[in-house]
Amino acid sequence: MSKNHFFVVSIFILSLLVSFANAMQVDLKDPYKMVQQVAENTFQRVAKDQNIIAKDKEHLRVIVEQELLPYIDYKYAAYRVLGSYIQKVRTIKDKEEKKQAVQNIKAFIEVFKSYLVATYAGVFTQYTDQKVEFEAPRAIGDANVATVKTRIIEAGKPDIKIDFKVRKNKKGEWRAFDMMAEGISLLDAKQSELHGILRQQGIEHVISLLEKKSQLPVQFRGDDGNA
Repeated sequence: MSKNHFFVVSIFILSLLVSFANAMQVDLKDPYKMVQQVAENTFQRVAKDQNIIAKDKEHLRVIVEQELLPYIDYKYAAYRVLGSYIQKVRTIKDKEEKKQAVQNIKAFIEVFKSYLVATYAGVFTQYTDQKVEFEAPRAIGDANVATVKTRIIEAGKPDIKIDFKVRKNKKGEWRAFDMMAEGISLLDAKQSELHGILRQQGIEHVISLLEKKSQLPVQFRGDDGNA
């Protein structure tokens, strides 16, 4: 192995170790700690990279993918959006038809992941370096779902409320599956929007639609009401 190749491999391994160490710092067993740690990491990254973001808002996608996405249960979120369609697929008797339907669901999950990245990136266009307040932890008992509230505070401007809905998986780890900006649930809004289209035009059309939306320039969801 040449010295240059050894150097490149060493840097790659070091990067993986650093990423692993950062991931280990997040407490997935406590929903409040998980949200606060992940949100703080993301907010700090957004603040640190403001010079880059000012020149190219698309950099927010990179931040969301690196800092936020590992802690989002996007598969569960996708299932929630599809709703009764999942049950319909389970009742299909024809093997080939069912195989194609399952492939469509997998394709939907991937494109929905990209859509979430674009949407969350858009929400973070509202953040520069303001103060962020996190809700005090509350007892949740045996609940598997919780809502963790945050507020972005800036003098002279209304607070921006961003709430994270989280769920506990079979491993006992908490991950976010929905985000509410100013009381508007991303999943509820998307399910309402896509329900009729899914029923009338099918899942392949919905996949194409979301793929186009996920490729739009990064912007705040409220800018045009349709992002």
